[in-house]
Amino acid sequence: MTDNESNQILLLAPTLLGETLALQLNTAESDLEVVLKKERLSRQPCLVIWSVESLLLPSAIQLELRRLQENWSPAPVLLLLPAELELKTKEFLQFDCPGLLQDPDLETLIESIQTLRGGGRVVRLKDNTKNDTLYNNSTMGLSQWLLLSGIQQINNELHKLDIYQGQITKNSFNQILILGRKRELNASKNLLFLLWGPLKISINPLETNRRIPNDLTDPNLGPIGYPMNQEYEINIDLKEREGMAVWQAIYERLSTTIQSGVTNETGNILAIEGLNTSRRYQLLIALLKQLDNVIRKLDQQKNNLIPYKETWVQIQKELRQEALREMTGSYVRIPFDGSLTPVGEHLLTLAELNDKDDELPDIEIMLDPLLVNKPLIVDGQLLPADDPRALMQLEMFFSNWIIRTAELISSEVIAVCGDWPELRRYVLNPELISTRELERLRNQLNSQNQWQRLIKRPIQLYESKRLFYRLSKGNIEPIQITEPRDDELRQLDWWQQQVALLVETRDAIAPQLQALIRKLGNLMVLVLTQIIGRAIGLVGRGIAQGMGRTMGRS
Repeated sequence: MTDNESNQILLLAPTLLGETLALQLNTAESDLEVVLKKERLSRQPCLVIWSVESLLLPSAIQLELRRLQENWSPAPVLLLLPAELELKTKEFLQFDCPGLLQDPDLETLIESIQTLRGGGRVVRLKDNTKNDTLYNNSTMGLSQWLLLSGIQQINNELHKLDIYQGQITKNSFNQILILGRKRELNASKNLLFLLWGPLKISINPLETNRRIPNDLTDPNLGPIGYPMNQEYEINIDLKEREGMAVWQAIYERLSTTIQSGVTNETGNILAIEGLNTSRRYQLLIALLKQLDNVIRKLDQQKNNLIPYKETWVQIQKELRQEALREMTGSYVRIPFDGSLTPVGEHLLTLAELNDKDDELPDIEIMLDPLLVNKPLIVDGQLLPADDPRALMQLEMFFSNWIIRTAELISSEVIAVCGDWPELRRYVLNPELISTRELERLRNQLNSQNQWQRLIKRPIQLYESKRLFYRLSKGNIEPIQITEPRDDELRQLDWWQQQVALLVETRDAIAPQLQALIRKLGNLMVLVLTQIIGRAIGLVGRGIAQGMGRTMGRS
């Protein structure tokens, strides 16, 4: 530590908590001096820690944070939140605060202090959405609740069977029993979708690829193999705030998500569902690594005269080829037309990797914040890349690129497998070894792509929406973002323009049609009550009077 560098930390906390925390920090870090009152400061503090014991209004916290930052600038502020919060976790990301920790232990607090003193940023928030989940479940319809509850139970049972199946010997009687039980569960799942599910092309979700333990009594795993020690929902640790440090944090977060396995929650078929577990994981990891190599290469060349966007377009095919080569392996050979053939090299000659996904956003949206420090628009605010909200949105952009690029590669691999039967055992799921099942999947993918291109995409363009795929908590989730897409709308072909025109016509006619139906309804009410109703009443009254005279005479 230099003479000009301060080692004093100002701790603002309730008396008992502040004294205990100051004693622990002074004992654990001998080079730090934690003071509880600003009068005891001998120099400008290197860090200000504010511990909030009882949760105040978000606006009050923001005002106090702004006041602290103005008074003690350039010292960063670390906000400590209590364990139980009534607000949503993401609401706290709106606080413009370099450090944001929720109920940290001493080790986490010390690491965060070191990161903030080095000019970084730390955000560690726990999952506080339990109340929101209960609320959403309470407003869920009966059919939706039955579907989700049943599918969750069936998926858990299937995962248990997968674990047990990996521990027993093949071709045994227990293996036959497990296969029969899995067929029953899949049939039950199909029946649930038939009774309660929405209309869609496929009913086979992407299987869970969690880590399967060798011992079911692994203390770090739950009863069905899920990790139990996921303490923080949002865990961001930036040692620096420049673009490549942000990318490194995104890379580590995506790598962790892919390694834990992914589940398809999009409601559509994904081509990567056709790949077996090993090939699927290798493809996603290979794309992430290739993306890392390209971004670092572009960062080194960002001062060149050639715009990085042109370089990005030129290396797309090479990037996909390298990912495909890493997925299949460089030295693996399998039979093709009677001779052993290198899988990777032969696939590169058969697969068409030049296709373009029109739903991918402009690459400048993803790379400008990292390479040229351009701010990102999030919820109507211009935010730097190191802001937690901007970082999470960039993470969504890159995960969307990985999933969509993996879809392009997987579609080509599945197409090649139709003419290369020996390749199916190596890259596809066991269910797709059958020619019938493989062709069924290909037809479903083609039908889904045509529906997306001819019907759904024109509607999305007219509504100015773009569909993103986000990797979150082991799931592939669909996210729709509203953005101007007028230029793409004008470039549609004739049929797609007619679809957009039909939507526009419906919007134009709907108000008049609703008004007409409302007036017709009022007219019917008038006729039924004032005319027909009164007539029936008069007839009934006449009958009653006639019956009264008859009974009187008798």
